[in-house]
Amino acid sequence: MILLSGDFRQTLPVIPRSTAADEINACLKSSNLWRYVKKLQLTTNMRVTWLNDTSAEHFSEQWLTIGNGQVPVDESSGLISFPNNFCNFVSSKDELINNVFPDIISNYKNNEWLSERAILAAKNKDVDDLNYIIQNKIIGTMHSFKSIVCVTNEDEATNYLIEFLNSLDVPGLPPHNLRLKVGSVVIMLRNINQPKL
Repeated sequence: MILLSGDFRQTLPVIPRSTAADEINACLKSSNLWRYVKKLQLTTNMRVTWLNDTSAEHFSEQWLTIGNGQVPVDESSGLISFPNNFCNFVSSKDELINNVFPDIISNYKNNEWLSERAILAAKNKDVDDLNYIIQNKIIGTMHSFKSIVCVTNEDEATNYLIEFLNSLDVPGLPPHNLRLKVGSVVIMLRNINQPKL
């Protein structure tokens, strides 16, 4: 027996250089095995229930309406229109940052204040751009920390130029040129069970 959980209204699998059809075909629901899966459905949103907040309940219902495809789609653009009370619309990244992190200069060291705020983005490039803009708002000198990259097999060195390796921006790893200011919030992970090199 295998237990799977998830929400098919979430983002489709990401397949580099693929079409929408490729991504749909990669879904579990497109598998020949899907007909053998016993499906159970959760019916109570516990986060909303515990909050006991009518606005959170209304927001949750709006999300379900969108996720279930019950919102009208504009025929010409293929886009949906959000209700006016669904979210705040901004015209620039600066306006977004100022709405989410007002007075960041005074609060960037306040962990409690920071823990109540987040900006989510679908693409890592957008996250990097937003982080850079926020870093520039913080007072202080930007320090640059560059990674050291080397090829362990000398025979492969000509296949992988250092400049090329430095240009890679791998999700889940810090960039080659990590720019930080004193007081910047970072998440530092360390594998304490790494194999011996």
